[in-house]
Amino acid sequence: MNHYSTDTRNALQAKEYAQWISFAPFIFQASRILRDSGILEAIRKSGKGGVTLEAVAEKTELSIYGARVLMEAGLGIGLILVNEGKYKLTNVGVVMLVDTLTRVNMDFTNDICYEGLKDLQKSIKTGKPEGLHVLGNWNTIYEGLSILPEPARTSWFNFDHFYSDSAFEEALDKVLQEKPYRLLDIGGNTGKWATACVTKDPNTHVTIFDLPVQAAVARKNVISQGLENRISFHEADILKEDAEFPGNFDGIWMSQFLDCFSDEQIVSILTRCSKAVTHEGYVYVLETFWDRQRFEASAFCLQMTSLYFTTMANGNSQMYDSKVFLKLLEQSGLSVVEISDNIGISHSLIKCKKVK
Repeated sequence: MNHYSTDTRNALQAKEYAQWISFAPFIFQASRILRDSGILEAIRKSGKGGVTLEAVAEKTELSIYGARVLMEAGLGIGLILVNEGKYKLTNVGVVMLVDTLTRVNMDFTNDICYEGLKDLQKSIKTGKPEGLHVLGNWNTIYEGLSILPEPARTSWFNFDHFYSDSAFEEALDKVLQEKPYRLLDIGGNTGKWATACVTKDPNTHVTIFDLPVQAAVARKNVISQGLENRISFHEADILKEDAEFPGNFDGIWMSQFLDCFSDEQIVSILTRCSKAVTHEGYVYVLETFWDRQRFEASAFCLQMTSLYFTTMANGNSQMYDSKVFLKLLEQSGLSVVEISDNIGISHSLIKCKKVK
């Protein structure tokens, strides 16, 4: 669905919305503090009768001034209502407080991206993650995932797993229906998908292909579950063209992996995938494409996440428009067999074969 073909705001609405953009950092931080300070929870627990400013300040151990400026901001933001001195939550306020998607997105934005986004313009110019320095001294964030400082590490993995985990079961069934004996899991991360795969199908062996620092984390998890005989490891930097690339696989799996690379890098990786899979095997790509979303809010989340890749992750990747991505796939010696949309929260599963 095309959410972006028509301008839906008149001149007055456009000017109002422009002010929301102008004050966006204030809106974000005030909303986060209203959530984390306990103000929203205190208002919610007050029930239909509402609660006074003074009572909220006492329950949250904030000064009257601190509670007042935050709650007045909450009125303008649309999180709170006030009538005759009694405050209540709006529907948006309830969502801000209890919705997991919103919490995961907000924590990711605050703990991973917020400070570094000041370097977005520089990143656009250089093609490098110029904001990453606020988290660590790495060329890309992937080099430091397992050693990110807290709370950034928890927020990153919560964000990654929230989106991917919702799609795993359905996608796993589609992969295993072809009964692959040898699977290559590229970008295996913590090993979560690999362990689910071999647990569900006793005849499948998975090789996790990842950077050494990430493979170490996955190996620890695999050993803790007693699956080291079913899951092996191939440690290398996939971006190095001369890196050894294992072959003769019945299936190759990549989940939220290729969005971590530039157009040229994607073509390089997929070209090597086409050589590593058998003629009877399949390459599976699980990704979130902003143009294939049912809801505009989903597309918006993905478009904003692209800016994380620009300024924090590697400086040259994004959440792709599927039309762009499919052209890259065609350049790689692979042909699309099937595309399954609406898997999990926002994913599409592309099933490919090598062109014979």
